[in-house]
Amino acid sequence: MNFNSFSSLSWLNPLLATTNESETSNSTLVLAGVLLSLVIVYFASKLGGEICARINLPPVLGELVGGVLVGVSAFHLLVFPESGSTADNSLVITFLQNTAGLTPEATESVFAAQSEVISLLAELGVIILLFEIGLESDLKELIRVGPQAAIVAVVGVVAPFATGTAGLVYLFNVPVIPAIFAGAALTATSIGITAKVLAELGQLSSKEGQIIIGAAVLDDVLGIIVLAVVASLVKTGEVQIVNIIYLIISAGAFLIGAILIGRFLSPYFVSLVDEMKTRGQVLLTALIFAFTLSYIATAIQLEAILGAFAAGLVLAETEKRKELEEQVIPVADILVPVFFVCVGAKTDLSVLNPAVESNREGLIIATFLILVAILGKVITGFTLFGQNDLNKLSIGVGMIPRGEVGLVFAGVGSASGALSESTEAAIIMMVILTTFIAPPLLRLVFKEMETKPETIT
Repeated sequence: MNFNSFSSLSWLNPLLATTNESETSNSTLVLAGVLLSLVIVYFASKLGGEICARINLPPVLGELVGGVLVGVSAFHLLVFPESGSTADNSLVITFLQNTAGLTPEATESVFAAQSEVISLLAELGVIILLFEIGLESDLKELIRVGPQAAIVAVVGVVAPFATGTAGLVYLFNVPVIPAIFAGAALTATSIGITAKVLAELGQLSSKEGQIIIGAAVLDDVLGIIVLAVVASLVKTGEVQIVNIIYLIISAGAFLIGAILIGRFLSPYFVSLVDEMKTRGQVLLTALIFAFTLSYIATAIQLEAILGAFAAGLVLAETEKRKELEEQVIPVADILVPVFFVCVGAKTDLSVLNPAVESNREGLIIATFLILVAILGKVITGFTLFGQNDLNKLSIGVGMIPRGEVGLVFAGVGSASGALSESTEAAIIMMVILTTFIAPPLLRLVFKEMETKPETIT
């Protein structure tokens, strides 16, 4: 009887076989779409990065602009469903239809899966980026620079954050959570860009240079905490003072706790690595640690990047720091450009087109954010009262560029759905402009010196 029952279902076999073949075919096409997308990502990042490097601008800006060109604002080579695009808007999907036999029925599912994979790679990229930033930070140096850098850093976070958020809410009637996110994006400072210019001017070891670098590192620490808190507010969907205080305390406690526990465990990390005989022992053991902290941060409703940053800070104090920095570079070179290009690709700059009347408010918001971003940092140098020997304007100008850290805010805000298209585009414009104008302004405010330019080690 059982045998007959199974025999009666034999007509299902061709259907099941067809279904399995279809799923296999779709998986192959998703892989093909991901590979094509990565070709586009890497081509855009290298072309843009090379152009910017040759005109003495940060390569990360080139990666961002390259992403804008291949994304929804221009050529539609790399588009995503969350930006409102469909499979019909994607030239990658069109190419698969013409060359790989993608059927119209499977188009949307392949497009969604391919976009999801690229987005996940971008999220891994930002985790690696924050791990790398943590590795490059020096807690002992922060302590040594002392209270002057702390004052500049705190003012450089509080002033633009408070002014930007309040202005967006009360002047432009932007909802509270998007306004807080945009205000938070104003807090960051790019260490790499400022350090490069200071080295070229021979000012890296000057008192002003040390204050700028120390404050920029502290800005990153405070900025990552702010980002973790704001992103958590988006998840809860409500702004309550008790909730904000809880998130700030939990983010600070997580960062401090991770550093203290990590310091205790770091000798065991070094001993374990020294005992291992296989290839990649330093890098993979460090990534296990970084991903574990990232998971814990995610599990307690914070951002994964906070865990990655904490892991970098901890491992930066071990004797394996130099070796780890060298080994993480190829991983970052593979994953980090995916993040920056995706941020650019998802940014629709057409929402800032002044010819369209409804876009003009977005342009006004972008102008407002740019002014707050510049003035909110310039005033920081003048908060160091009673020190007339300092070039206070140079300290403020040195804090202006947002660079890669500002793009992290825009990327996380976009992924969380907290930002409207116009607000996201306004943040991108702010990041680009502050990063472009900071190097020439720094050269103007520092007096010409005859000292030989220093190199960053």
